[in-house]
Amino acid sequence: MKSPAQAAGYDVVVLGGGVAGCVLAARLSEDPGRSVCLVEAGPDYGARWQEWPAKVRDAHALPRDDVWERHAPMHRIRARVLGGSSCINGCWNTWGSEADHEEWVRAGGPRWSAAAMERHRLRAVEQMRLRTVPEREFSPWSRAALTAARELGYEEADMAAPGAPGYGTPLINALDGVRWNAAFAYLDAARSRPNLTILSGTSVDRLTVRAGRVQSVDVQVDARREVLTADTYLVACGAFGSPALLLRSGIGPADQLQKTGIRPEVDLPGVGANLTDQPGVFVPLAPTAELNAALAAQEASGELYVSRMLIRAASELCPEGSWDLHILPSAGDPLFGSLPPGEYEAGISAFLMKPASRGRVRLRSADPAEAPEIDPGFLSDPGGRDIAVLRSGLEIVERLASSAALKSLAAHGPGRAAHELSDEELRSRLGTYWHPVGTCAMGPDDDPLAVVDGEARVRGVANLRVVDASVLPTVPAANTQLPVLAAAELLAEALRD
Repeated sequence: MKSPAQAAGYDVVVLGGGVAGCVLAARLSEDPGRSVCLVEAGPDYGARWQEWPAKVRDAHALPRDDVWERHAPMHRIRARVLGGSSCINGCWNTWGSEADHEEWVRAGGPRWSAAAMERHRLRAVEQMRLRTVPEREFSPWSRAALTAARELGYEEADMAAPGAPGYGTPLINALDGVRWNAAFAYLDAARSRPNLTILSGTSVDRLTVRAGRVQSVDVQVDARREVLTADTYLVACGAFGSPALLLRSGIGPADQLQKTGIRPEVDLPGVGANLTDQPGVFVPLAPTAELNAALAAQEASGELYVSRMLIRAASELCPEGSWDLHILPSAGDPLFGSLPPGEYEAGISAFLMKPASRGRVRLRSADPAEAPEIDPGFLSDPGGRDIAVLRSGLEIVERLASSAALKSLAAHGPGRAAHELSDEELRSRLGTYWHPVGTCAMGPDDDPLAVVDGEARVRGVANLRVVDASVLPTVPAANTQLPVLAAAELLAEALRD
């Protein structure tokens, strides 16, 4: 492994070692004649997965040690570790609808259709060793929720493939309790390649852009400034980090850059705009003593997982054949805080999967050490569609909680049903599914807010691409890990061609 000071330059530099970055580094280094450097700000815990920290490997919980901001609001949580979000998320892999692909085709061309992406989806499933949920991992709550979904009239559906509304289980990247992250899946076999360099603990300050080309990239290693050079630069810093890097490099809205003291190099108004995430509301229920005892027994066996099923549901405003909600029953240790031994949190969440609202990522200053301003824009659409869809989802939550299968295990708390709360009360209870996309969105040539084209090439910069969730112009009606893996597989192939 070379240090930046020893590096004479590369064919490709991949900036960001998250889910997409791991795919890019592994696939592009398959060509022994191409030198690839993968740069990650967080730690790389090594080539032996067994030696990674137990918290990172444990698929039962959501670790929060390797993140950019330890005490930030929920919507700002982002991983800082080789493997990225696959090291801190819930190991869920689902897929969006045909309507999602139609949106992407309009933005990026036919390679983004469901049919064209199918082989990339399957390749990601195989590489990540995604599997169905074993029977032993279903808690009494999850089993009852499956029964309740049938009671409400939903049909079983494949959650990790295009389809229709229905209920089912996700594919999971968890193997016998081990969170099988993207670093394990993609990099372990590639680490021995002499043409692949992995630089961990190396943060990216800015790209040097002149005359429509990236000339170099400034990085920080142990407070030392180093410079990397390459023929091609691939930005994979995520929906928050990628736009921030472009902005620091003078690529973005010229007027905003000037106000921040940054010289504009390429005027791209869409950089940092179009932030889309999936907000939701958790409805708590009171577990019975019997449910608590059953969950305690499951935990004692080492097989307690908070959730193992979901419902893809359609509101009254959803196009026919698609879905715009995830209904997620959960029971186990609380996501935040703690409870006394033998007591657990139970409830059902409604997540808004296709929001109309848009937020934004902006720089607070030109200093790369200062975190960007992230406004998720939840429920901000002027027409009020998002809050109407969320209420529809909470009505489904109410029916599910009142089903024969679930009401015997957990009871409603005091007060009004969630769908009857005021807009202000709902906003105060908002959480997030942690699936931000869209801040370097792809689009056609006539779209003034398009940042990249269908092959992720940044407009106005010849040797620069963005390859991560930020290029998706709309959020899929799914958890985004599998779509991002497939998109990175697609774009890695485009780079190899």
